Amino acid sequence: MDISAQMLVFVKVVDFGSISAASRSVGQTPSAVSKQVSHLEDHVGHRLLRRTKSGVSLTDEGRDYYEMCRALAEKFQAAEELISNYDTEPKGKLRIASSVAFGKSQLIPALQTFLGANPKIALSLELTDRAIDPEEEGFDATISFPEQLTNPNLIARKIMSNERVLCASPAFLERHGHPKTFKDLESFNCLRTSNVVGRNAWQAVLDGKTYDVDASGNFEGNSAHAVYVAALAGMGIARLSNYLVADSIESGELVRLFPTYAQKHADVAVVFAGRRNLPPKTRAFVDFLVKTFERI
Repeated sequence: MDISAQMLVFVKVVDFGSISAASRSVGQTPSAVSKQVSHLEDHVGHRLLRRTKSGVSLTDEGRDYYEMCRALAEKFQAAEELISNYDTEPKGKLRIASSVAFGKSQLIPALQTFLGANPKIALSLELTDRAIDPEEEGFDATISFPEQLTNPNLIARKIMSNERVLCASPAFLERHGHPKTFKDLESFNCLRTSNVVGRNAWQAVLDGKTYDVDASGNFEGNSAHAVYVAALAGMGIARLSNYLVADSIESGELVRLFPTYAQKHADVAVVFAGRRNLPPKTRAFVDFLVKTFERI
């Protein structure tokens, strides 16, 4: 046992007035507690306690040493109480990163409910579509697509089912026409997403045929939200998450192409650095995301 632990045992012995009473409080045998005090006396080179039949009393050297050890014990207790509070109540600064489109269209509108239920949390949000390792960059959690997950030590928990669909504005289709087959997309201006490996490889199985199209065109954006705005502006054909474009397709601002086509396995996940000893603030956030978006 290290010296600091022996000092804490020494304080217990003095406070309880006997080795046997102190041993009961720490769940050790009297001989083990007595041995720790003896090791501490050997370490400091002074006798700290007088052992009597009725209990113990401090030597002069022990009295001065006890005051210092007692201050250590009080700091230790304060630290225990602090971490105990964290165990029962979500609090502190919560640093989150989210993909831009999901953050703008889904997450931010829901945050008022989360913060209202957790008044002692202050949330810092970064919107980005680049791949982020929360452990390396100091985020408590990130929200992204599992395809961006590269660290096997991280936990990815699904929060929303999602698929990507092809769409374009009516104005674009009026100027350039509709692609008749998936391969025809190679002749159209396709809007690309940068910073995400594989996002521009559009694959489909339609009418028994397999197609592989490398989306190419004169515009790419570093977020799905940028591509979405470009599609609305009539700049080209985009492949975007259904949660982002569903309302625009329903309103007629965008037209869905190849209605039987959808890229599967584009679910949204919250990523964090493991379940063991997960801070209450992070656990509260993860549970909130699952409860809020699992029905969508």
